[in-house]
Amino acid sequence: MRYVLLVLLTLVLARPAAAQTPAPAKLRTENVVLITLDGLRWQEIFSGGDTALFRQSKFFANNQPELRRTFGQATAEARRAALLPFLWGTVARQGQLYGNRPLGSLVNVTNGMRFSYPGYNEILTGLADDARIHSNDAIPNPNQTVLEVLNQQAAFRGRVAAFGSWQVFPAIINAARSGVPVNAGMVPAAGPGLNPREQVLNEMLVATPNPFGEERLDSFTGLYALEYLKKNKPKVLYLSFGDTDEFAHAGEYGAYLHAARYCDALIRQIWDYLQSDPQYRGKTTLLLTTDHGRGAAAEAKWRDHGAKVPGADEIWLAALGPDTPALGEARAGQLYQNQVAATLAALLGQPYAPSPQTGKPMPAMLGRK
Repeated sequence: MRYVLLVLLTLVLARPAAAQTPAPAKLRTENVVLITLDGLRWQEIFSGGDTALFRQSKFFANNQPELRRTFGQATAEARRAALLPFLWGTVARQGQLYGNRPLGSLVNVTNGMRFSYPGYNEILTGLADDARIHSNDAIPNPNQTVLEVLNQQAAFRGRVAAFGSWQVFPAIINAARSGVPVNAGMVPAAGPGLNPREQVLNEMLVATPNPFGEERLDSFTGLYALEYLKKNKPKVLYLSFGDTDEFAHAGEYGAYLHAARYCDALIRQIWDYLQSDPQYRGKTTLLLTTDHGRGAAAEAKWRDHGAKVPGADEIWLAALGPDTPALGEARAGQLYQNQVAATLAALLGQPYAPSPQTGKPMPAMLGRK
């Protein structure tokens, strides 16, 4: 009997180490900031813009030296770096960027609507819902977003927030049901203890002429969100900019590019703050994307999007953070908008699969194959 036991013990100890499955490395991300730029095309992201469209723009003649210098660059690579210096100087170098279709990197929406509310629903829930989300009306979202699901958990309760320029976001996130605070549209910062900067922003919000009606200018949205970060230290923040879409619909290409450039600067401000604060430094992942694409420059289709506009399903994605290897600009592969929600949750170590059709996390952004 002793001999048999000795043989069995020897066999167990002799099992090769390769047969053991190593536990996945613990992620360092403890906070996620998701930012969307409404209707910003992949064409501008990767080429720096269309020179002919810019020269036709009224904005080109309106003393915009920074944009003129951008289009004075000889190559698309130089133009895009000048147009979006944070995206290309920091995110693309230290993180990952997807959607350059001529290189073979494809990112698409899965909803058939190809406009804003369906796109934001897909981003935030991980699933298209064309049967119920088929307009931009401010109807409370019947679907739970990943923000709502996280906010229900003890580790994140009261530590999730959203800011948007578009006034429909309280409905998209279903603020009344979810309990997620949503500041959007022409709504000032509220509550006791407003700091001096918030007070100035509130005064300027009502005093500044607004070409978009109920939709707030992105400068206010970005700065309100930055002050909220500093004061409330959320673990999950969603921020949606809208000026790019509004200026594109108006056919003002120069202003559209200016809005993209200004949002790039706002995102840099937010990232710089995140790197200065001990809660966030080295523990925060930044996700960037858009809700839909647009048509081609030919025949002014770049102004439009929707189910009947070719190319309106083509988008882009980017990520920067401690668990995202610096792979830079992708040159192959297919990703989808419905993968954003699960990726956000996975970065925080949380499962997110409310239905079998929910998009799966993007392995590369998690440092996995």
